Amino acid sequence: MSRSRRRTPVARRRASPTRRWAVVLLALLVLTGGLYSQYRRQVNRYARRLYTTLVNPHLTGSERTPLLDGYSVHGIDVSAYQGHIDWPRVAANNVRFAFIKATEGVTLRDPRFPRNWREARKAGVFCGAYHYFQPNYDGAQQANLFVRTVPLQPGDLPPVLDVEAPDFHDVAVMRRNIATWLRLVERHYGARPILYSNYSFYRRYLAGHFDEYPLWLAHYEVAQPALAREKWIIWQHSDESYVPGIRGTVDFNVFQGNYNSLLALRLAAPRRPAAPLPR
Repeated sequence: MSRSRRRTPVARRRASPTRRWAVVLLALLVLTGGLYSQYRRQVNRYARRLYTTLVNPHLTGSERTPLLDGYSVHGIDVSAYQGHIDWPRVAANNVRFAFIKATEGVTLRDPRFPRNWREARKAGVFCGAYHYFQPNYDGAQQANLFVRTVPLQPGDLPPVLDVEAPDFHDVAVMRRNIATWLRLVERHYGARPILYSNYSFYRRYLAGHFDEYPLWLAHYEVAQPALAREKWIIWQHSDESYVPGIRGTVDFNVFQGNYNSLLALRLAAPRRPAAPLPR
C-alpha cells in the first residue's frame, strides 16, 4: 500500500476592507430602494412635514398652493392650530367654504372658534362647524357640548362629526356613541350632519354603518379618492397646503358639486333655540 501525502490547505484570500464596505453599501442601497419603493408616499410626507417645520418660522402668510384641477368649489378646515387668520384675504383666494373646529370630547371648546366663526362669515365664506369625536366618551355628552357652543343659522353648512381618533376600547361602543351624536345633533338643528373620516379609518371601522350620512373623506397622496364618487361629497386632498391669509399649513378640500350644489347644502329654515339634549 502506498503512503498518502497530506496536503496543506491553501489559505483563503481575505477580502479587502474596501471591498467589504462596497458590498455592505450596495446591500444597504438595495434595501433602502426597496423600502422607499414600498413606502415612498409616507417617506415623502414625512420629508415635507420636516421641511414645513423648518420653514414655518420664516413664512409670511402669502404662500399659496395651487387649486386642485377638475373642481370648481374649494374650501379649508381650521382650528386654533392655524393661529390668527386673515379671513378677507382667505376669501379673496377662491376659498368658498370653511369648516371650523368648535369642540372636542365632552369639555374642550376651541379657543379660536368664536372669532373664526364671526370673521369667516363676515368675509363671505360659507361656514360649518365640526366636533372632534373622542370615541371613549359618551356620545350624548359630546353632542350637548357641540350644540351649546355652535349657533348654526340659515345659510350655514351642516354640522360635522370628525371621527378619526384611533384609541378606543370597543368598536361597537364607539359606533353607538357616533350614532347617538349624529341623531341628537340632527334633531337639534333640523339638518343631517356630515361624517368626516380618513380613508383607512373609514374603511376599517365605519363603512356600511353610517351610509345615510354625507361623507367628507380625507385621502392624501392620491389622484382621486379610492371610494366611488357617489360615496362622498367633500374630499380633503391635502393637510399641508398654503392659503394666503394663513401663516402655515392648512387642510385643503374640494366639494364634489358645483357652487349651486354648495348653496343647496346649507341650512334653509331657522331653528328656535333648543334645551340641552336628552340621552
